[in-house]
Amino acid sequence: MTQLRIPGPTPLPPEVLQIMTRQMINHRGAEFHDMLNGITAKLKQLFLTRNDVFLLTGSGTGGMEAVIVNTLSPGDAVLGVSIGVFGDRFINIASSFGARVTPLKFEMGKAADPDAVRKALQSDPQIKAVLVTHNETSTGITNDLAALAKAVKEFDKLLIVDAISSLGCIACPIDEWNLDVVVTGSQKGFMAPPGLAMVSINQKGWQANATAKMPRFYWDFGKAKKYLEINENPWTPCLPAIYAMSVSLDMMLEEGLNNIIARHARVAKAAREGVKALGLTPFADPKYASNTVTAVNLPQGVEYKKMSKMLREEYKVVVSGGQQSLDGKIFRIGHLGWVTEKDIEEVISALKLAIPKVAAQK
Repeated sequence: MTQLRIPGPTPLPPEVLQIMTRQMINHRGAEFHDMLNGITAKLKQLFLTRNDVFLLTGSGTGGMEAVIVNTLSPGDAVLGVSIGVFGDRFINIASSFGARVTPLKFEMGKAADPDAVRKALQSDPQIKAVLVTHNETSTGITNDLAALAKAVKEFDKLLIVDAISSLGCIACPIDEWNLDVVVTGSQKGFMAPPGLAMVSINQKGWQANATAKMPRFYWDFGKAKKYLEINENPWTPCLPAIYAMSVSLDMMLEEGLNNIIARHARVAKAAREGVKALGLTPFADPKYASNTVTAVNLPQGVEYKKMSKMLREEYKVVVSGGQQSLDGKIFRIGHLGWVTEKDIEEVISALKLAIPKVAAQK
């Protein structure tokens, strides 16, 4: 079996694959009502929240757009905290809908500095909201979200969080950290296929929603809330992905959130130690290294495309390359969701064999 070790989509357990073969059901019927009600309750347990939680049909980026258009208006002053490609994406989405975004960018491979966030909020009292990426898969960095949230809340600003590659893998207690609006996706730590975005919104988020004037129709939280009262989605949902979530969430709750977080920490440690044992250098600041993806500097004389091709064709291992400015400079090993130390051992073993071969091709 191919080792799919990218930051998402992630491999699926057999039980999840099996449930997706079932026939379609009436998405306005009692069976779906029960399924959605159960999924929503289980998501709240894993999100550690009492807030409203919605299941939307769409990718993670769709969820990012949804949280922007439901809480902001054109012209709103926004602070966009970015440590990589997906932080930049959040900024670009908000800007596309007319928000006045002030980017606060940090060096690739480094985490955001809470004091820099404080300084930025002090310098512009008009800022209404702050955008933060919890876990940046383009660089393999996890922000100290608790510290960032504390800084934002000192100024009583709306905090909008991309937790797409962290929730369900890395500690992210939504209520404890006072995170107002949070988005994640099914294809990362939740052991389900792409197709679902999950959103949590608290009272402050709803207050922002009441005055938000960005255009929206499909991504309307008001409609989502109204329909959830009868355990339905406003629009036709992605039923196979929902079937998958009905099983994967049970598996996650059976393992236990604390055990899942600990497993991801062990697997990440194995990945970092494994690449270092090969003489490779992790890209991320070790203090903030992600437990869901490890970014690695490409060794001298090794081209990513050749290495990737050899890993895929000869060793059945699939990794990711660098994005944008990091293209050709790093590669990334995804280790989130359905993953164990044994999976990482296989990846490290494949790298050990492939890298010298690629280097010798010059």
